[in-house]
Amino acid sequence: MTALLAIDGLTVGYGPVLALESVRVTVEEGGAVSLLGPNGAGKTTLLRAVSGLLRFHGGRVNAGAISFDGVRIDRLDAADRVRRGIAQVLEGRHVFPELSVDENLKAGQYTNRRSSHPQSQAIRDEVMALFPVLGQRLTQPAGLLSGGEQQMVAIGRALMSSPRLLLLDEPSLGLAPLVVRSIGTALSAINQRGVTILLVEQSTALATSLTSRSYLMETGTIRAEGPTAALLADGAVRAAYLGVQA
Repeated sequence: MTALLAIDGLTVGYGPVLALESVRVTVEEGGAVSLLGPNGAGKTTLLRAVSGLLRFHGGRVNAGAISFDGVRIDRLDAADRVRRGIAQVLEGRHVFPELSVDENLKAGQYTNRRSSHPQSQAIRDEVMALFPVLGQRLTQPAGLLSGGEQQMVAIGRALMSSPRLLLLDEPSLGLAPLVVRSIGTALSAINQRGVTILLVEQSTALATSLTSRSYLMETGTIRAEGPTAALLADGAVRAAYLGVQA
């Protein structure tokens, strides 16, 4: 396997405050990797740096490089990164509440490099197969859906851009365990279809079931890396970085 995403020596600041310092992360093509660590560790900032949303939050890359499929992307705007095959599902879902489910999904195709291709309908069909409940909610305003259904809309909207790399920021946040398992099953199917995943997640169960490799972050740096199950089985790691008793 080859690296689809390579982050090398990334340092990010919000004004004079450093949020990331000399971070190195590699995600192999077709793989699933999680970023673990306490709140404030810099996980969301790292996703924003990859997707191009960093500048909208007042941040900037001070040093280092981000490469996607062998090409540096850290100087590209967010729309260009979407066209190259990167999509992000934001923390808190952020659906368009007044638009219907169908309109939310169509919004995900706005910058799709294959939006006029017949395959676009096939992508939509795949989203409906992954989340059958959305087929029953297509005409409903997304803001009236449950939290779990809104998360399905957010993931489905990202998939409509036909991504090669899917960035997910806390997809289990605020959801019931049964819904989290359903989301996890769908994400596993997405990964098995060849979509590479980089996941930020507090749920150790979801991280373990979905990802094979993880990076542990603290105060903007990588403290440890390795197989997800092995890291989460380390009592010292769990106590120090995840707030779990050893």
